[in-house]
Amino acid sequence: MEATLKLGAIVADLVRKDIKNVHLSVYPPAGRVRISAPLRMNIETIRAFAVSKLGWIKKQQHEICAQERETPREYLERESHYVWGKRYLLQVVEKNEPPRIALSAQRLTLTVRPATTMERRQEIIDEWYRIQLRNVAGELVAKWEPILGVKVEKCFVQRMKTKWGSCSRTTSAIRLNTELAKKPQECAEYIIVHEMAHLIEPNHGPRFIELMNRAMPMWPQYRRQLNQLPLRHEHWLY
Repeated sequence: MEATLKLGAIVADLVRKDIKNVHLSVYPPAGRVRISAPLRMNIETIRAFAVSKLGWIKKQQHEICAQERETPREYLERESHYVWGKRYLLQVVEKNEPPRIALSAQRLTLTVRPATTMERRQEIIDEWYRIQLRNVAGELVAKWEPILGVKVEKCFVQRMKTKWGSCSRTTSAIRLNTELAKKPQECAEYIIVHEMAHLIEPNHGPRFIELMNRAMPMWPQYRRQLNQLPLRHEHWLY
């Protein structure tokens, strides 16, 4: 069940779910606010919770709106692309053979058939990014499972517009945003640890903070670094 909740000048989307606690999120590109609340929680309790978080909401909205955005990519010669936080210049090679991507010291070389469209070039590069992240994520999940004492049954890598990652305690699965393959690897590792920690503690309360501090003391720095990096240009649907 979906509705809206007015908090002064802020209008939040309200979603009722079969959950135990209220969850509050602020999404790019314009700072849309979403509240997920238990089915039986009365509206005044939800409103009181949201009002108590107004300072946090406004801070998040300000940071989201101020965050730099990448210019649209056209997948042309000498265009800048990033892999694990390092800048590469795109080199496009046209050959009548299956597409492939190669990485050298300064170049990301895309080999495609003649007349390959921009949309197809993007698909090839996006899939390559997905594979890079999937390979690194597999190693990092295996590294952190014994440290955190959890077991990740599935790790999915996909395009995500509003989150760097998510998890499901029901299936012990985590999902990662393909865009993480463009960011410094320590940022991707932070998101993986963050989502794995949610398999232990679903909320962002004191127990979760304590868990993150103990497992990865530098996590606030990695989060800050990730939030300061440019976001991918998207055609938002809302």
